[in-house]
Amino acid sequence: MIPSAASSAPDAPSGISHAHPVLAEVVRSGFVEGGHRGSLVVLAADGSVELALGDPTAPVFPRSANKPMQAAAVLRAGLDLSGERLALAAASHSGEGFHLDLVRTMLAEHGLTPGDLRTPPDLPLDPAEAEAYLAAGSVREPITMNCSGKHTAMLAACALNGWDRASYLDPAHPLQSLVNEGIEEAAGEPVAAVGTDGCGAPLSAISLLGLARAFRSFVLAEPGTAQRRVADAMRAHPEYVAGTRRPDTWLMREVPGTLSKMGAEAVQAVALADGRALAFKIDDGAGRALGPVLARSLRLLGIDTPVVDRIGHAPLLGGGEEVGEIRAAF
Repeated sequence: MIPSAASSAPDAPSGISHAHPVLAEVVRSGFVEGGHRGSLVVLAADGSVELALGDPTAPVFPRSANKPMQAAAVLRAGLDLSGERLALAAASHSGEGFHLDLVRTMLAEHGLTPGDLRTPPDLPLDPAEAEAYLAAGSVREPITMNCSGKHTAMLAACALNGWDRASYLDPAHPLQSLVNEGIEEAAGEPVAAVGTDGCGAPLSAISLLGLARAFRSFVLAEPGTAQRRVADAMRAHPEYVAGTRRPDTWLMREVPGTLSKMGAEAVQAVALADGRALAFKIDDGAGRALGPVLARSLRLLGIDTPVVDRIGHAPLLGGGEEVGEIRAAF
């Protein structure tokens, strides 16, 4: 007898529910052929909930949307980063040449080498960069992995404090304890679970509501605080947070004062300069739904500029021609 999915599935906490609404529809030739469910929360400038879809109070792994809080932790550990370096510490970089050059520079500045990185070998995150990288005869390396800037900053903080570098990814490490404390403080709630992210770093689960509150707290923080320094660096140097062909960069560049960070498995968090904020997760992790859902959410916040159209454009192709789209369904 073949066991059912229900009987064989592990007993683990989950933020996924079949009751979550469809946030994005897949429309081909005028026919809705599929959809992507998820949860979303939109906060007003005063922090109150303006819109909630699905269950934004359930814990999720924000993945790389946690990076601003991780970057703030290295500042709290005493590491003096600013400008492009601090933006890169909070980055999921595309693996463009200027990203990798700065990672190498930062490693050297703190007496480190690429061999100290515990990121898994990878190709550049940006498909165009990955093709050029392979065409040049290069191979997967830890430094090319999109989280190498974050790991460089973590290692540098360890070197500064005399903390063990070999175990810097251990959840019990002093640096990771600082990260967890900072996430709880910013989100206004306890961490619900700790896992391992794709880069190997500890990954703290919070709710989408907590994630939106965290981003809001960063843009509203007092100047000079760790949170505000991270937010200011990301907003001033968005190409180092993502890359030249990425929506986070476009949004932070074109809508002044905006803080934006995506995460793997289709997570997105955004805060505007006045404290309005949003966070969402697509249940099935489909990155193709991110743009349309983000664009619709921004319009609900009153942002309706050409960059929103650019972010929301998600065509479906048939025979090499555009025959449909991924579109928001709320």
